[in-house]
Amino acid sequence: MKIGNIDLGERPIVLAPMEDVSDPPFRVICKRYGADLVYTEFISSGGLVHDAKSSVQKLEFHEQERPVGIQLFGGNPEQVREAAKIVDDAAPDLIDINYGCPVKKVVCHDGGAGILRNIPKMREITEQVLATATRPVTVKTRLGWNDDSINVLEVVRMLEDLGVQAIAIHARTRAQLYTGTARWEWLKRIKEESGIRIPLIGNGDATTPERIRQMFEETGVDGVMVGRGAIGNPWIFRDAKHYLSTGTLPPPPSWDERISVIQEHLQLKAAWLGEPKGVLEMRRMYGGYFKGFRNASFCRQRMMQEKMLAGALEALESFRGLDPDEPAESKGLVAVSDLSDIFETPMMID
Repeated sequence: MKIGNIDLGERPIVLAPMEDVSDPPFRVICKRYGADLVYTEFISSGGLVHDAKSSVQKLEFHEQERPVGIQLFGGNPEQVREAAKIVDDAAPDLIDINYGCPVKKVVCHDGGAGILRNIPKMREITEQVLATATRPVTVKTRLGWNDDSINVLEVVRMLEDLGVQAIAIHARTRAQLYTGTARWEWLKRIKEESGIRIPLIGNGDATTPERIRQMFEETGVDGVMVGRGAIGNPWIFRDAKHYLSTGTLPPPPSWDERISVIQEHLQLKAAWLGEPKGVLEMRRMYGGYFKGFRNASFCRQRMMQEKMLAGALEALESFRGLDPDEPAESKGLVAVSDLSDIFETPMMID
């Protein structure tokens, strides 16, 4: 599969743009474990134009992440064009336009999936970005605003005609948010009925290696984008590639490997955001990393107590001797019960 001159190989697996998840520390780790293409968190065009620190910081990426796409959103065509120039100057491998985020505070200004109610404006915004970009432009969107307005076949044709070089489709409507089952039959219809020649990347419920292969086989998509399945599980890219080529799953990461990756993720997070912010931001990741183990609650709650890097690393190191499936209480370890000061904010996953 190629996007412009970017060759991603056969059946590439892509890390989805996820707010508060797909930052440089996590992208570096996912890349190492086999992600063929990674996307940044979505970035507000208004934030970039007004030089907001949080928006500008999201432009940062490491060379080892390449190929990397920077994702932009906004509902003001002229503002998006100005922001696209800023993104282009940051020199990613491609620029992605977010027409899929269903969150209310985004869609109310015609950002994200809000634009699905105004296709002429989608055309205008896309034209503005294409007129500015010196590198490939891609789009991520949904099936439509709701079941009464599924217009994805017309939309993908329009986007290809304008010059977009790949399209990722989250196989839900905006009205579905993240609920219900992703409607993969629409991915198949796009491949078979739209007539587009550019790559189609499928997204939605591809949360395991088995489901990733199933999406490829049932829909005919050119690539699969993984979102929630990668949270706390960067190994999914390695495992899915092994499953695609052999039909068998590799052994899961050892407990020691898991602890080492969490430590590295934490260190990268603290280096990127500084202390204590990086340590606090990392708290939202522990649930995913420890999910499925008998001691998940103990490990997560223990990490929630740490506010500085040294203490958090020391706590993680102490877990190495803990059998993840042996009751923590058998080793005299007791989880805290007062978590009232935990830093926790919801994630936005397109």
